[in-house]
Amino acid sequence: MSRRLRFRGESRHKVDTKGRVSIPASFRRVLEAGDPDWVDGLNPNFVIVYGDQRRKYLECYTIQEIEDVEDRISRMKRGSKKRRILERLFSTLSITTSVDETGRIVLPAKLREKIGISNEAQFTGNVDTFQVWEPGAYEADVAEVEDDLEDFDAEDPLMLLDENDEEEEV
Repeated sequence: MSRRLRFRGESRHKVDTKGRVSIPASFRRVLEAGDPDWVDGLNPNFVIVYGDQRRKYLECYTIQEIEDVEDRISRMKRGSKKRRILERLFSTLSITTSVDETGRIVLPAKLREKIGISNEAQFTGNVDTFQVWEPGAYEADVAEVEDDLEDFDAEDPLMLLDENDEEEEV
């Protein structure tokens, strides 16, 4: 059984006027491992899901991870309301892109404007995806999560893991 690479950590990077931004090197390794067509010397592809107006960040999926999501969607009843919503959010409101030779990606103006990125982007690892935030919005979200943590009477956050919890649906 091979070890699956995960997105971990956070970092802030400068965004140039053309929308180019370096992504963390460790994230690039996960993108390479998650792109079935990647071989040494090629640039890994991945998918940025930007979603509807409620989404405050960009969610980035490896090719394998987005294909897993799409497989789950395709097993749903065609034409159902849930399937139509998920198709729109994950297939329509997304773009496929790649990391360039210098470890940068280009965030199109439409996506930068959508989440308010100007000269910096905050990258956050989320296990099987990573997110790109406008730094101020990210800091506000961190504060909200810290407030949510106070709702749980647990000194050890790992106590929030419950073996009986089923995987949340997409």
